[in-house]
Amino acid sequence: MTSANQDALKVQVGQQAVKYIDKLLTKDAVVGVGTGSTTNHFIDALARVKHKFDGVVSSSEASSQRLQGHGIQVFELNDVNELIVYVDGADEVNNQLQLIKGGGGAHTREKIIASCAKEFICIVDQSKLVPCLGEFPLPVEVIPMARSAVARRIVGLGGKPIYRPGFVTDNGNQILDVHGMQIDDPVSLERALNNIVGVVSNGLFGISPPSLLLIATPTGVETRRV
Repeated sequence: MTSANQDALKVQVGQQAVKYIDKLLTKDAVVGVGTGSTTNHFIDALARVKHKFDGVVSSSEASSQRLQGHGIQVFELNDVNELIVYVDGADEVNNQLQLIKGGGGAHTREKIIASCAKEFICIVDQSKLVPCLGEFPLPVEVIPMARSAVARRIVGLGGKPIYRPGFVTDNGNQILDVHGMQIDDPVSLERALNNIVGVVSNGLFGISPPSLLLIATPTGVETRRV
């Protein structure tokens, strides 16, 4: 698939997500918005209906800047009582709708916002579908002083952690990208990683997967539910 064709699919699924949530929008509604190239197209489509809702909570500074550029109000999560929906992309999706996220380093905030929303919708193009998670390196956000200690523990779990050089998350932390893992049990691995002292969050969304997956294909957008 060429990059142009893949980008067209991302545009398509971003627009479809806005069509889906349109029925949920009210004047006082707040929408959760994720991070990434597919989500950027969702943001662009969302701008066309910005008069129908109050504003958004964003998972990253990059998304916030894009939203504000469209004249969409961005709220802090602490100032919002309820999110009607959270929409975000993924780096990999398996048949159980479990995800790897965090290629952009925003997975901690993404998990927090998703947990506060009534519904979590994941939007992807068909290239993100995999039979088993793990080909895409699994991002793990760590407290900087604990990076080496956490890396040693991850090696003990069978992974090959590589420090993402020069990258600092919006939370002021660092990222280890874990290579070489075939993730047959995402829930167990997510919990094991979270139990390592010094880990802030990891990019597995196995415990709380999205309730709805929208997949862009050359023949249209497919819908899958848990």
